[in-house]
Amino acid sequence: MEMDFILWLLCFFAVVSLLGVLVYQLMCLSDLEFDYSNPFDSSVNINSCIVPEFFIHGTLGCTYLLTGHWWLFILNVPLAYYHTSLYLRKQHLLDVTEIFSHLGREKKYRLVKLAFYLLLFVIVIFKLLVATFHLVLEHEDAAQTARTFTAIHADM
Repeated sequence: MEMDFILWLLCFFAVVSLLGVLVYQLMCLSDLEFDYSNPFDSSVNINSCIVPEFFIHGTLGCTYLLTGHWWLFILNVPLAYYHTSLYLRKQHLLDVTEIFSHLGREKKYRLVKLAFYLLLFVIVIFKLLVATFHLVLEHEDAAQTARTFTAIHADM
């Protein structure tokens, strides 16, 4: 049970980092939309986050696969496939010259990913709470067993 707790704690931090990276990308796109930053700075800032996001998401999916959480793995497969296809076609980075023409599409794409990561966040929080409760109950049961064992031997 301690391994479940550690697993879900690591997944929690991974999903929080994915959410943070995605919110940062959305903020950069919003700054560009409202003309608070120039296209070069926005694309450099967003492009620096894309590959780490893909790596964290891929690692999270592999973790679900290796630990036997099949439904979470299957939930992550479509986005992982899309990330992989973008990366292999070399379309994962934003182009400075075309960022304004693709601004609406990029924001929608990231908002859909934000909804997906929020769903994943809720699931991971739930699983983390369940693992925590199981861990606490397991330790309470062990303490109760030790008290019972001590009381039995004290009576002898």
